[in-house]
Amino acid sequence: MAEEMLPIQPVILAGGAGVRLWPASRRDRPKQLLELVGDGSLLQQTALRLRGSADMPIAHDPIVVTNEDYRLAVAEQLHEVGFESPCLIVEPAGRNTAPALTLACYVPLERDADPVLLVMAADHLIRDTDAFHRAVVEGARQAAAGRTVLFGVVPQRPETGYGYIHVGSPLGDTPTAKALLGFAEKPDIATAHGYVLDGAHLWNSGMFMMRRSVWLRAIERHRPAISSVCRSAMAKTAQGGRTLRPDAQLFISCPAESIDCAVLERMVIPREDRADLGAAVIPLDCGWSDVGGWRALAEASPPDEAGNVTRGDVILEDTKGTLVYSDSRLVATLGVEDLVVVDTSDALLVAGREHTDRLRTLVARVEGKDPSLTDRHRRQYRPWGRFDLIDSGERFQVKHIVVAPGASLSLQVHHHRAEHWVVVRGVAEVTCGDRIFQLREDESAYVPLGTPHRLANPGTEPLEIIEVQSGDYLGEDDIVRLEDRYGRL
Repeated sequence: MAEEMLPIQPVILAGGAGVRLWPASRRDRPKQLLELVGDGSLLQQTALRLRGSADMPIAHDPIVVTNEDYRLAVAEQLHEVGFESPCLIVEPAGRNTAPALTLACYVPLERDADPVLLVMAADHLIRDTDAFHRAVVEGARQAAAGRTVLFGVVPQRPETGYGYIHVGSPLGDTPTAKALLGFAEKPDIATAHGYVLDGAHLWNSGMFMMRRSVWLRAIERHRPAISSVCRSAMAKTAQGGRTLRPDAQLFISCPAESIDCAVLERMVIPREDRADLGAAVIPLDCGWSDVGGWRALAEASPPDEAGNVTRGDVILEDTKGTLVYSDSRLVATLGVEDLVVVDTSDALLVAGREHTDRLRTLVARVEGKDPSLTDRHRRQYRPWGRFDLIDSGERFQVKHIVVAPGASLSLQVHHHRAEHWVVVRGVAEVTCGDRIFQLREDESAYVPLGTPHRLANPGTEPLEIIEVQSGDYLGEDDIVRLEDRYGRL
């Protein structure tokens, strides 16, 4: 079966912020990069879902569309699960899914000039991978015939937070693929009940399949401005290996529009005289969730006998129907019911489980008080490892830094701060001015303000140091990189 099918090129869209999962998800590390349910991050689970089916002819590592803030984390996480050469498109600005997909269509492929594209969000959860594979195989058949394929999830309950796809009769000789009759926005609860009962409405999963040429013709016809800008921006791409950066000045002028609004809503009535502009819907019953908020995560996770869902170091006593998430320390609950408790190193959320849909309003208030609490975590990841902000005050800051084996920070200069380094585990190779020397456990070094310096780990185990910064300004933007192996100059 697989040899008769066109090759499939996966496209993963990985640019969303996921603020409805605050405080775990933040702008510097959104939900697709977090381990929320199961093994690995949602991005890693999405990528691994591409493997494991002999009938699904995946021809290439995925094309991943992301942004500069997530680029290194995306590349590192994919490498951790065995994807050695994914192509990363780094958007200079977010412009929604239609431009993101159009950029991916202009990536030069070594072979298979017109593959079937499998377009997926990086932050969705699918529990039944076999059912997903079967749906993709059927979708590939439909896409090879020239149709654009939507995956509609069979609704398990009335849901007011999802858009819906209205489907009609089966297309052709297969009972699986159905005609696209229309789209419905997020309904009220009574309408959602009706959708579940009528069997003709499916949740809009945001996953699609089509041949590359089909999408390019469709976007050029329906949204020529998007087509033109993306084509020109990719023609002037700055390339570093498998990382592509569309021209920022051109791309910034691209209209922002979703795949649905730009193209699919104009394909509601399939046209037999133009097969390349027809649409098909594949019903998908695979335990899908967009993990759009804490309640959705609780519903998508296996509960204990009292209906509780936990992740991290958690102890529950006389607790029912509660989600508890801890990323660092012990969280204990006693005598509570139907709560969401999310603990991070610098913020704690306690909410009624049925009220988490209003989290955006609360997050806006938090951002107004302290933007750093919605922008970034105290633990921040870098291509060389990570650091935790332990404490800070006027003119000082203390960090716990972990450098991966063989990794090194950039050669850099600070104009406003000096630094003290104390090694607590491992061996450090220190560059300080014109000196290069090693530090072992319990040894320290002082880096004066304005001195070029670098920290590296020459060993095979993680290097841990405590860094004490002092100065009149301690922001992360007080870094002038002189050399950097990760291309961050």
